[in-house]
Amino acid sequence: MRVILFRHGPAGRRDASRWPDDGERPVTRRGLAKTAHAADGLRRFLGRGGRVVTSPLERARQTAKVVSDALAPDGRMETLECLAPGAPVREALRWLRGLESGPSIILVGHEPHLGKLAGVLVFGASGSALPIKKAGALVIDFVGPVEPGAGKLYAFLPPRLLRRMGRPRSHA
Repeated sequence: MRVILFRHGPAGRRDASRWPDDGERPVTRRGLAKTAHAADGLRRFLGRGGRVVTSPLERARQTAKVVSDALAPDGRMETLECLAPGAPVREALRWLRGLESGPSIILVGHEPHLGKLAGVLVFGASGSALPIKKAGALVIDFVGPVEPGAGKLYAFLPPRLLRRMGRPRSHA
């Protein structure tokens, strides 16, 4: 199984007057463009395919839609409460352990939650983290079941690299 952790795209600044509920804070227009380039780069790197699962927060849902359009064969996405900020990482791990081995799983969420989940999957320790920048991704492969420390880090893809891979090449 392949687990891809994708952090939401650049969102607006926290502003309680505009978004009293910070969960409704969206990705900016420019952030959506950057995220689309990054998602296209991820598609060029990994190919199409995968189940897209997102945090319930607006900025993650918007990002998941962009990622789903670029990578998911059917364009569908699911919402998972345990990907919300502050949710215990063990809940996301429990959910992953319950999956059948198969196509890629793309989890769209937030920091520090995704970085902590990555640390558990790769290093087996909750104190270790692999922070992911906005619209960046981390790819972890499993040969057997999803267990703490059993994941092999396949790629650590910062957003700038993903965007470069996502841009069409000019033929001069």
